[in-house]
Amino acid sequence: MFERLDTDFPLHTPRPADAPMALEGIRVIDFSHFLAGPFATMILGDMGADVIKVETPGRGDEFRHYPPVPEQAPAQGAPYTWGNRNKRSVALNLKSAEGVEVVKALIAQADVLCENFSTGVMERFGLDYASVKKLNPKIIYCSVSAYGREGAFSDRLGFDPIAQAESGFISMNGYNDRQGVRTLSPVVDISTAMMASNAILGALVARGRTGQGQQIEIALFDNAVLMTGYAALQHLYSGAQPQRHGNTSPDTCPSGVFMSQDKPFYINCGNDKIFHRLAAQVLERPDLANDPVYSDRNGRMAKRDEIFKLLEELFVQQPWAYWQPRMRAAQIPCGEVRSVGDALRSAEARERKLVTRIPHPTLGAIPNVRLPILYSGTPLADPKAAPAVGQHTREVLAEVLGYDEARLTALQASGALDPAAAQPRPAAPAAAEAAAG
Repeated sequence: MFERLDTDFPLHTPRPADAPMALEGIRVIDFSHFLAGPFATMILGDMGADVIKVETPGRGDEFRHYPPVPEQAPAQGAPYTWGNRNKRSVALNLKSAEGVEVVKALIAQADVLCENFSTGVMERFGLDYASVKKLNPKIIYCSVSAYGREGAFSDRLGFDPIAQAESGFISMNGYNDRQGVRTLSPVVDISTAMMASNAILGALVARGRTGQGQQIEIALFDNAVLMTGYAALQHLYSGAQPQRHGNTSPDTCPSGVFMSQDKPFYINCGNDKIFHRLAAQVLERPDLANDPVYSDRNGRMAKRDEIFKLLEELFVQQPWAYWQPRMRAAQIPCGEVRSVGDALRSAEARERKLVTRIPHPTLGAIPNVRLPILYSGTPLADPKAAPAVGQHTREVLAEVLGYDEARLTALQASGALDPAAAQPRPAAPAAAEAAAG
């Protein structure tokens, strides 16, 4: 587990102690699970919001159990850890009246509620927007669903691959001699999360002006259609269906993957000037830059196969270490085709401090991939590892609601709380030393 963690990735550098956070003082009650909802609330947590994740006692969010799951940290698998840092977990039994009352008390003290249950679940708990608004008129209530909360398709379950399929996204990706392919990365879930967090931030700004909360709805399908990009408008203008072009571009040439003597790389000649620089400065073939057909974008696209064959013959003659500095000097958009592991350990990732080590209560240290946001005035919160199920139940109920030990004991006896909230085991000495740097 975590091979070469201490040598490959630096410790996280703490933010300035006196710097404010963008969402300091904002409290979020997070009922979401799996991907789109939790990633949205994690963004808010990274910005400084107090995100309280409400989970079922025991197993918690099912996403916790996606592998790999460290033996020393059960129910804290890598995918869950990726999308749930900077949160506090409260384990409550919403099938008990007492558990629902505790949740309502938390909501009354909150600014934002986020949920992505199946349609009708929050209504059954009496936690739908209409009910919650009576408890807290200023609440911003964000629902993430597959096809919306109303209408003919509101009962349908949906996951990222289904949204990719039904939106046309899959039909655009892959090669034209076979079926389209989904992206392994859950890009629809991630982009839906970004839309949800943006919507919540906008609603917070609006509430600052009007004093009013509101309901927000984000549907996975709606976002997946947006993720087809400008191809949607190209189709609506022309009537033509987008075709699969593999690694090439239907709009520019040459753009695609080429093989050097030792490594594959991608170039993107998005306009005529870039191609002219590629031909004259990188390949030292001014004749190509000055060719009356090749010099024009449309001419190159008509001769795509011919140009690709020519470039393949030229690029394979030298290693990537030869081509990369020449293309960088000529300002050619290019990049090595890397594995995920190579990308995480790349000079670019290290320069940007994208991956660091952060403390974990049982594992000593774990890797962390930061958000791509750098604030000058309100730096993101220092990353805290995703919580264990119910890790903060007593802390939150005492701090936010003022419950004393007698009240907490009574709730536990009623079945509203996890009867045996697990306490984190201390890290092994070697792991703890690694976490300390």
